[in-house]
Amino acid sequence: MTWKNKPPAAASDADHARLRELGYRQELKRHLSVVSNFSLSFSIVSVLTGVTTLYNTGLTFGGPATMTLGWFVAGAFTMAIGLSMAEICSAFPTSGGLYYWSARLSGERWAPFASWITGWTNNEVQHCWWAGTASVNFSLAQLIQVIILLSTGGNNGGGYLASKYVVIAIHAGILLSHAIINSLSIAWLSFFGQFAAAWNMLGVFALMITVPVVATERANAKFVFTHFNTNNSAGIHSNLYIFILGLLMSQYTLTGYDASAHMTEETKNADWNGPIGIISAIGISLIVGWGYILGLTFAVKDIPYLLSTENDAGGYAIAEAFYLSFKSRYGNGAGGIVCLGIVAVAIYFCGMGSVTSNSRMTYAFSRDGAMPFSSLWHKVNKQEVPINAVWLSAFISLCMALPSLGSLVAFQAMASVSTTALCIAYALPILFRVTLARKSFMPGPFYLGRCSLLVGWIAVLFSLPVSYPVTKATLNYTPVAVGGLFTLVLSSWIVSARHWFKGPVTNLGG
Repeated sequence: MTWKNKPPAAASDADHARLRELGYRQELKRHLSVVSNFSLSFSIVSVLTGVTTLYNTGLTFGGPATMTLGWFVAGAFTMAIGLSMAEICSAFPTSGGLYYWSARLSGERWAPFASWITGWTNNEVQHCWWAGTASVNFSLAQLIQVIILLSTGGNNGGGYLASKYVVIAIHAGILLSHAIINSLSIAWLSFFGQFAAAWNMLGVFALMITVPVVATERANAKFVFTHFNTNNSAGIHSNLYIFILGLLMSQYTLTGYDASAHMTEETKNADWNGPIGIISAIGISLIVGWGYILGLTFAVKDIPYLLSTENDAGGYAIAEAFYLSFKSRYGNGAGGIVCLGIVAVAIYFCGMGSVTSNSRMTYAFSRDGAMPFSSLWHKVNKQEVPINAVWLSAFISLCMALPSLGSLVAFQAMASVSTTALCIAYALPILFRVTLARKSFMPGPFYLGRCSLLVGWIAVLFSLPVSYPVTKATLNYTPVAVGGLFTLVLSSWIVSARHWFKGPVTNLGG
């Protein structure tokens, strides 16, 4: 790609012209508005998904105080990351996102190496997105398992607990439906994205009001905002470390907003609407997410019981809290099961959006020849959808859930690896922005001005990942796995890729 001399802007549309300046011709249909772009990211961030999935973690490490107050600690730093990413997205609105940014920000000399490292850390993010998609849809399959269990009498009433094979089959069915939906035109995806955003918003408000109102026993404000739970099975006694681990619920939830960047080649006025999609997805998620956490936590009284595998929900804390709230008032937990259904729909749309974003990253990375069989994965059909990338993303996400058949811990470790890789990939382009490109960076319409470098350094520092401690019970291999993957990526560069990989490749032709 030519870095100094921009290609002529032959396209009449400003977005098309800007994309040509960045080295690419328009292949995807540019249909998304700022609302549609935001909706996709917001539905992927999906506080109903993240908080519900890791609420057990929040209760275990720090409990109510960490969740209610730590939410804004994580949120403030996440906003710093989002602002830095939005600024870079405004300058380089392409589906390649993180790895393309690294190439352009590191300069012509370092571009191939930087984009290779970020691209395959980003392809660790690609793996991360695949693992993330697998994680989201597998968590939905597990929630359906719990819904069936409670609907048939509960853990203590002879309820049916689906086997791990049934859970995998449910997971496969969900992914199949996501691949079919993502094969539709971008107009349909825009509609589903906006519906998902509305569902998440209304669902949060419905649950945060209904659950504590229905519950016959509620926690007081002192418990919700100050109770710090130090009892945990990991044997950790340091309050600071417990608090940091408790932040993982918030950190895990407040990810996925980079989807707005991956959809910029399908977004109108992309150099402005893409950044706005990132920032608004984070900001609105912070507000509604805190409301959801408050509503849930006011319904919490007995933390050990909610976490116990002996309760009716088999240790699924939120499911048990919903179920008990309605059962204590009405004599049965049917209303709680309905509430879980609201969450399940939100998780479904989160998984759908993950496949969408994942496929666009696959499309962009293969367009630059950096994936095996690249020519296959960046093909676009008549509806201007990267159809092969869509089905590849769904298939690999299914494969990545298969280790759960042997060990659920192995699958959870893989999901932890994906979150760690995501943190690293978020940090790399921002690091290049505040170091190598500190003086040469040419901002787009969205620019932080004098605050740019300060916000960037804050973002880089917060992007450093945190993982669970190694214990005999959890066997957390995250540090080893991430280190091993990075070693493989670096070795492949030294042995082979440095001889042929030149970074992002223009597809403008002669």
